[in-house]
Amino acid sequence: MQKISSWRYLAVNRKTLLAALACGLVFSMLGCGAFKGSTNHLQSVTLGASLVNGVPPTGQAGFFDLRGDGGTIQLMATANYTNGTAVLLHGSEVIYTVIIDPNHTMDAYGNALLPPCYGPCPQNGTQGTVEISPTGLVTAVEPATCTWVDPVPLPGTASWFFVGAYQVTVSYQGITSQPVYIPVASSAGDQFYPALINGQPDTDPANENNPSAACGQSSS
Repeated sequence: MQKISSWRYLAVNRKTLLAALACGLVFSMLGCGAFKGSTNHLQSVTLGASLVNGVPPTGQAGFFDLRGDGGTIQLMATANYTNGTAVLLHGSEVIYTVIIDPNHTMDAYGNALLPPCYGPCPQNGTQGTVEISPTGLVTAVEPATCTWVDPVPLPGTASWFFVGAYQVTVSYQGITSQPVYIPVASSAGDQFYPALINGQPDTDPANENNPSAACGQSSS
């Protein structure tokens, strides 16, 4: 029987050990098969929220209401792989994008929503209401506003709809998530609907449908 020299034995086992350690470090994200030519790869990225004002959200996941001046929504990005693995995403490769929802651009007072800010908003009135951090933390900032209206008032019941919202997506390794919508309730609501008549503020008492000036579905 041919003997294996001790230095070759150690080198082979060291190589095997390093390969096993490398596989173990990435197993939770990709699986060891990724290093053996498997077809496992990033399939999609999904966007949700882990906390709304410090509390895990419940109910509908397509939008998250940003309530209160200084209110926060912590967004959560998840990478979904073809082997069924789902991994929470962090780091500089995760890029959040927020815009004004093209279909809902106004507040309850008939004003156009301000463009959002990436990081602290400038104090010149050109941006505001919403800012987002690189880690996906959305914060309600000045100027505060309300994007909810009650267009079909019924006694004792509010039928809330949002007329303005911000649209957020997240991108990772070239794949972009589905959009999430963020209406805003950081100020009091409008007492009148519609907010404008012929371009002028509506002050007709007959159109008053929100005498408490509440804003949004949890304020009815």
